Amino acid sequence: MARPHIEPFVDRDVSFRKFTMPGFPKGMQYKMLSLDPDSGACTMTVMFEPGYRQPPGMSYSEYELFIMTGSITVGDKAHGPGSYFMVPAGVTIGAMSSPRGATGLLFYNYGEPSFIESDSDHPQAERHKFSMVNAYDDMQWASTNFFPATAPGCLVKVLHFDERTQAFTFLYCMTPNFWQDNISYHDCAEEAYHIWGTSWMMQFGDLPTGGYFYRPPYINHGAFGCKLGTLAIGRTDSRLYNHFHFNPWTNIEENKERAASRVQHWMPDLYKWINTHGHNHPVDCEFGHGHAHGDVPHHHGNGMVEHTHKKRRRRRK
Repeated sequence: MARPHIEPFVDRDVSFRKFTMPGFPKGMQYKMLSLDPDSGACTMTVMFEPGYRQPPGMSYSEYELFIMTGSITVGDKAHGPGSYFMVPAGVTIGAMSSPRGATGLLFYNYGEPSFIESDSDHPQAERHKFSMVNAYDDMQWASTNFFPATAPGCLVKVLHFDERTQAFTFLYCMTPNFWQDNISYHDCAEEAYHIWGTSWMMQFGDLPTGGYFYRPPYINHGAFGCKLGTLAIGRTDSRLYNHFHFNPWTNIEENKERAASRVQHWMPDLYKWINTHGHNHPVDCEFGHGHAHGDVPHHHGNGMVEHTHKKRRRRRK
C-alpha cells in the first residue's frame, strides 16, 4: 500500500506533537503530512526546540531536510532558511544543534525515520550522493524544464535529481497573477508544501501558507492560479510529464489508458515488449533486484539471466 491521496491539508490546523521514536534525542516536534503505512516513509513538518542537540549519526533511510525558519548548526557551520540537505542512507552527518530553534520539512523517502549515533558512515553508504545547498542564496530561478511546459510565470530551482528514477526535489514559485487554464495529471506521485503564499485550484479552492498535498499518479488537478505569488517545495518519485487536457471528469483508469496510448505511439517497440504475456520484464544491469513471479520469489543479479519456473500442477477435482 502506497501513501494515500491527501489534498488539501493545512498543517496550521493541527498542533505539533513530541517526536519520541527510539534513538532520536529529545527536543524535536512534528506534524505528520503523509505516511506510507507499509514502509514507514513519510513527510513531516518539524520543529527543533531552542537548545536542541543531536550527536553525530546516520539513518537507515535516505532523507531530505529543508529549513524554513530559524537555523541549525552542523559541525561549526550555521544553516538558515533555504538550507537543504540530501542525506543518503548510512551517511553520517556531524553533531547538530539549534541554539534558538528552527522549523523545517523532513522527508524520509524509503523507510521509517531512524537515527543511529555514529562517527562514521555505514560500509555501504553512498557518500558521493550527499548534498547541501542554500537554495535561497546560492541558486538562481530558472524556467521549468517540464514537458509539456507549464504556463509562463512558474519558476524552479532543482535541489536534487535522482539519475536512476528521475525523481526530483525542487523549489518552485508562482509569480503574481499566474494562471494555468488546463487540467493535468502525471505518471508519477507528487507532493508539495506551501512555504509562503496562497494558490487556487479548481478542485478545492485556496491552498494557503502551510498547505500540503500528496497526489498519487493519474489524478486530475487544475486549472490553477495564484493572485499574489507563492513559494513552495515540490517532490516527485519518478519522471514528471505533464499530461494536459481539458476534461475535469476523467477518472484514474481513463487517464492511465491515455498515458499508455501515448507510450504506444512514442515507443511502439517498448510498448509491445512490455505488453507481452510471456516472461519478459525489466532487469537493471547495474542494480540487482529481488522480486516474485506468482508465488515463487527469486533474485536476478546483473544483466539478463535465463531461468525457468516449474509450473504447479493443478489438483484434479
